[in-house]
Amino acid sequence: MLFWVMVPSFLARHPASSNDPRVEPSYRGPPMAPPSRVKPAPEMSKDFFRNMRDLQNSMEDFSRLHDAANEYITPYTNFSDEGTSSLLFIGLFGISCSAFIASGLVPWKFVALVAGWVCTLSGHPEAQRIMLSSINLSQIQQRIENLQTHLMNFVQHDVILGEPSEARQVEIFELQKFHSSSETWESWLFSPSPFDPLSPIRIAGDRAKGTQFFEDVSPPSGWVWKDKKWILDLFSREWVEQRMIYGVEIETEGERWVYDLPQEEVAQLADAQQTTTTAKGKKNGKSKGGRDPPKSGWEEGGPGASVGRGEWRRRRWVRMVERRPSPDAG
Repeated sequence: MLFWVMVPSFLARHPASSNDPRVEPSYRGPPMAPPSRVKPAPEMSKDFFRNMRDLQNSMEDFSRLHDAANEYITPYTNFSDEGTSSLLFIGLFGISCSAFIASGLVPWKFVALVAGWVCTLSGHPEAQRIMLSSINLSQIQQRIENLQTHLMNFVQHDVILGEPSEARQVEIFELQKFHSSSETWESWLFSPSPFDPLSPIRIAGDRAKGTQFFEDVSPPSGWVWKDKKWILDLFSREWVEQRMIYGVEIETEGERWVYDLPQEEVAQLADAQQTTTTAKGKKNGKSKGGRDPPKSGWEEGGPGASVGRGEWRRRRWVRMVERRPSPDAG
């Protein structure tokens, strides 16, 4: 910036005398010439086509630089080889932390002075001859290869990346509907939602979504089954409380079904949720159906308590899945 832009601009405003070239230029006093500004060349002039040629040449140099970086730098930084990229990341992170901590202890002026003299002396013909001799180049190449070999051995033996795949638990709810004519429960759907009485789907009057058979339940996208079979969740009370489900009766023994309460009690619970001032009075009073609504929003029942239940029941099944790597993950 100083030597290639500002100094020539200053000399252009303080030119030497054109009458007598023997007179030395004086840089004191006011400027004697207008500032130099680059004027755009006409579109059909030689300068315009010359500028286009220079621009194409510079773009070609930039493309070569980009291709070289993509060939020699990208393989070490894009985690195609996780061991090498992890080692590089740890090294750069350690250098960055050391630079922040110990930057005040480094004599930067002396370092800059030594670096400047080294760059200056490296341009000397004798230094160029010594550095570019075939013997020195072969020694440098051999040392680089030895360093790469040591690093690869360190990555293979000391950088441990054999972690198991991420595993999670998925759930599905088995829904059954009660037929009052035959007094039997019919298997309805396997749904990702419990389809509880106060859920938005039930309130909107929509039907439950899911599949009719267990075999048609698929794992989430990007995951595969880890366990071979589905497992019945015996702690039905926990998932009811976690979802804050109201208007249900929990079966604590047997097949762990969670039944709907009668519609009258469900409606009373819905009113208790909407009003905060009269909620306590409604919960303490008795309903017209003949029994009190539960304070927690659900009741506990056994396998034989089948009187006064709604038309839906559900239970929760769980299964483990693990993340599946993409085919081109390598």
